[in-house]
Amino acid sequence: MNNESVAALEQLFGDPWDSANPCSFSEILAADECAEMLVAGEQILDHFGFAAEFVPVALGGRLHSLTGMIELGRAVFRHDPCLGLGYGASALVAAVNVWSAGTLAQQEKVAALLLHNRKLSCGYHELEHGNDLARVEFEALLQDDHWVLNGGKQVIANIERADAIVIYARTEHHQGSRSHSQLLLEKSTLPPSHISYPPRFASIGMRGVQLGGIAVHDCPIASDSIIGIPGHGLETALKVFQVTRVALPGMFMGILDTGLRSTLRYARQRMLYGRAVLDLPQTQTVMVNAFADLLLCDCFTTVVARSLHLTPNAGSIYSAAVKYLIPKLLIDAMTGLSAILGSQFYLRNGDHALFQKLLRDLKPASFGHAARTTCQMTILPQLPQLARRAWLQQTTTPAPAAMFQFEQDLPPFSFQALTIGANGQDPLAAALVETCAALHEENKHPQLAVLAQGFVDELVQLQQLCAVLPPTELSVMASPCSYALTTRYVMVLAASACLNLWWHNRAQGDLFLRDPIWLELVLQRLQSMLTKTPHSLSEQHSAHLLAELLERYQHAVSFDLTRRALPGWAASLSSTSC
Repeated sequence: MNNESVAALEQLFGDPWDSANPCSFSEILAADECAEMLVAGEQILDHFGFAAEFVPVALGGRLHSLTGMIELGRAVFRHDPCLGLGYGASALVAAVNVWSAGTLAQQEKVAALLLHNRKLSCGYHELEHGNDLARVEFEALLQDDHWVLNGGKQVIANIERADAIVIYARTEHHQGSRSHSQLLLEKSTLPPSHISYPPRFASIGMRGVQLGGIAVHDCPIASDSIIGIPGHGLETALKVFQVTRVALPGMFMGILDTGLRSTLRYARQRMLYGRAVLDLPQTQTVMVNAFADLLLCDCFTTVVARSLHLTPNAGSIYSAAVKYLIPKLLIDAMTGLSAILGSQFYLRNGDHALFQKLLRDLKPASFGHAARTTCQMTILPQLPQLARRAWLQQTTTPAPAAMFQFEQDLPPFSFQALTIGANGQDPLAAALVETCAALHEENKHPQLAVLAQGFVDELVQLQQLCAVLPPTELSVMASPCSYALTTRYVMVLAASACLNLWWHNRAQGDLFLRDPIWLELVLQRLQSMLTKTPHSLSEQHSAHLLAELLERYQHAVSFDLTRRALPGWAASLSSTSC
């Protein structure tokens, strides 16, 4: 079903290189130059009913699995990241709070808005306090039988054109974890004289997204505006961040898919030193490594998204790990590809001008919504308990096979199953140990077994170091060495996700994914990041992945795990043949 949905959406977008297409790359670039959303793109998403992907099935929408939602979001980002964020992701970030803690009336209200293509906005942060939600000053204080708002938020997507806002506010003067709440505000009920909208902040990337602010003064709101229990706003946010920290990086992967595709298009056309740029060994190395990183990112996000359905207790750790690692990999891969384009990368019009917009739009993925340091601070305090109770303990149950069988159906996602902490549970690390042992016993893939053992050995070292971390090293004032432990641990989790996805799909499905050559390269790249030492790309790995990359390009299918057909892109293939 999801394959049909992706194909239908891609068909609606059409051939992005056809200048007559109202959603072509040339039109997307023109909208970007004017700092506007692509109107034709929004009309397509309205027609498709894209916002229904963010509404649970029980409320009349199409949100059944996170993986399906992510894949459709990725299709939008594949064409225009501004549409992906400004039309889609900004509504998701707001709605998940209502699905998690809102009353049935609030949920039905938000569902109705989204199902009728209305806009929903979300205001968490304030520039002065960054990602520190405990210090947010925007306030909603109870006066008699209603709440009164005062304060301002500076950078909110769609704030002026939204029909409703989910806003994070201080509801108690005292400090602490129960001093903030979230509110659902219908803008039509707010007195206009109490509200103003400061000018949009200029931005290098996502220029078409309406990133504006709001200022309110003594603004009365209804007493039923609070989402959930008053004072539980931070708790709700920490739970739903587990969804958005996985979903957004997973969707942003569409940018690298198009970045690879457009670079490959250029490298096949451009002649240098008497041959195509694609024939140069350095070009092939960069493209193969970018392809491997895309597969790595998809493995990690897919496994973690499935884990939120199947083993949600560990979601706080796994989602933070995804948000910490994936944006950096995507940005580094796109930066590497930009070198292939050379001076063409700097052009803002023409056949290859889209690339610089894609890279600009990708940059906010590393800090928007949650900074990488914030993700580390989610993981760091949990490391000692994991070291003592989960890692390498025979009592720890490895992740179920369904967590890695990415084409298998999932049970409906439950927002209520999310928890704030992992409570010493780490099924993904346990699966690494189990599968590594099975590889050694099977003795069919010795190189893979050696690579897997390296990550198990890393887990042994982490257990020894993390079990004795003092309380002073578990706060924002921790030393760089303690922060580095989170990076090492994230690499172990990513390795387990990739290894086990291959392991549990090796006897069925796609022939490319069944062959361990791609996995060897992915694990080598993770090992290189872990040890901070360069690795050399073997001729076998290069030839195998380059052939796969070209085959997917020529047949207009996606570069991620799913290999989805991209019917709208197929029309351009004849113009790029060598």
